[in-house]
Amino acid sequence: MKRADFKHSNRRVVSIQDIAEAAGVSHSTVSRALHDSELISPEVRQRIQQLAQEMGYTPNAVAQSLKRKRTNTVGLVVTSISDPFLGRVVRGIEDTARAAGVSVFLSISYNEPERELEIIENFQRRRVDGVISSTSQLHGPYVQRLMHLNILTVVINQQAEAGVESLHFVDSDDYDGARQATSYLLSLGHKRIGYIGVGDRAASNQRRLRGYCDTLSRAGIQPKPSWIHFSAPTAYRSHTDDVLVGQTFLPGLLQAGVTAVFCYNDMVAVGVLMKCRELGVRVPQELSVVGYDDVEVAAYVTPPLTTVHQPKLRLGELAMQMLLDLLDGRPVQDQVLPVELVVRESTAPPNATTNSDRSRLGFL
Repeated sequence: MKRADFKHSNRRVVSIQDIAEAAGVSHSTVSRALHDSELISPEVRQRIQQLAQEMGYTPNAVAQSLKRKRTNTVGLVVTSISDPFLGRVVRGIEDTARAAGVSVFLSISYNEPERELEIIENFQRRRVDGVISSTSQLHGPYVQRLMHLNILTVVINQQAEAGVESLHFVDSDDYDGARQATSYLLSLGHKRIGYIGVGDRAASNQRRLRGYCDTLSRAGIQPKPSWIHFSAPTAYRSHTDDVLVGQTFLPGLLQAGVTAVFCYNDMVAVGVLMKCRELGVRVPQELSVVGYDDVEVAAYVTPPLTTVHQPKLRLGELAMQMLLDLLDGRPVQDQVLPVELVVRESTAPPNATTNSDRSRLGFL
């Protein structure tokens, strides 16, 4: 078959035999050339590879995976595509996977452990090499089911349970992030510091709450129950739900007389800022607000948000590299990455007139 004739033929899948006929060589010569075999001269290799590209040849991924016993695909489970935290994490995963010649299949669990397991089971049926689960809710009986699937899994931002050989994690230091945020507010002179948490993020929420409570205790301050608020667990939570959490709990914290609020994440803090504007509470003059994650919007709200920066891109890169190492039989070590407080304009020393201002607004 002449090259020009082939271009005008119907759009069928181009095979190695088609290339061999067009090049006037054997099937094995084409196969070796496409695999850069040194048994073929560089000139012949270049000619055949160029011809294959012109003809639109695409290697048969299924046949290659059967030969290598690898599909060069991984499954990625996220809770929501709208979560501003996950964008940079997914970018880190994709960049590292692409550099390694690996494709990523994305699926959404909506924060439901049962659904997440169904997704992982479906990934296994599709013969992915491994799975990455971001902000996973896998625990207890779900981990036992995952063990029976026997598929290599790396979780992000949730520390895996001990003794599960096929489950590994990359996390950031929630406790130290909360310690940094609370210590900074104490250094400004705040003594009545509130905390707003999210009830369905149990593990990370508890670590941040513990860091907050321990730091206050070391400063000789016992946090009052009225300073701490949690939203009720829900089957699915989006970033807009987190905004609502901040809006809902701020009035109670103002009634309790707090002068600063540490929020579970930036979207909760955005809700706090929105409610402050609605109520006429000035930030940071009457209330200091600290978030967590350092998502892009944190730098652009009014006032720009003081927050704890998580290395989101690095979390994704390390999770993907860890999975690649596991697939190649290299030893890996679970990792907890450091975090860093980013100070912006939503925090300041407590205002001596705060209580009188709140009394005027009806909160005291």
